[in-house]
Amino acid sequence: MSSAYETFLERYESGQIPWNHELPPPEVLALVAEMEPGRGLDLGCGYGRTALYLAQKGWQADGVDFVAQAIEEARRRAETAAMADRAHFHHGSVADLHFLTAHYDLAIDVGCMHSLTAEEQQAYRDELLRLLAAGAVYLLFAHLQDEAEAEKEDKPRGIGEAEITQLFTPGFVLERAEMGWTEVEDKPPWRSGWFWFRRV
Repeated sequence: MSSAYETFLERYESGQIPWNHELPPPEVLALVAEMEPGRGLDLGCGYGRTALYLAQKGWQADGVDFVAQAIEEARRRAETAAMADRAHFHHGSVADLHFLTAHYDLAIDVGCMHSLTAEEQQAYRDELLRLLAAGAVYLLFAHLQDEAEAEKEDKPRGIGEAEITQLFTPGFVLERAEMGWTEVEDKPPWRSGWFWFRRV
């Protein structure tokens, strides 16, 4: 059992889920507004807010999370919203998506990939290469680290900006990136970034 899994499982069991909002972040809303409905993938979906939003906008959406409790609640919410025919939720690892088939027009990851190990990140990337159609958009939100932060033993999860670019090259083109700071609950602010990639 990975430390990331234990951390997220503890959060769901304790009810400390700062990402439990009705709507996805504004960056997701703006992107979806620009696209025609197609097939969408919500990576690290939690309670399914992004997949459900896509479904409400006419998309066929799949959500994946490795915490069973999250998937159970996402499925319940899909039923309640009468979206179970458009939003499907899968219990599994984002680094092993063998149960999904190509081709998706959009993949969205709001704070999942940066918690994976380097090996898992490579497998995750390979799955996106397999699943995303040419021209598809991949939107990533990640906790960013510099080299000094990465060397700390008690460091929070994260990934360097250069590592992200390297991981998804070739196969993707980075069309846009926005850096900033994120503050969650009573924790110190941390560097974060949004990345808009295009599958080539």
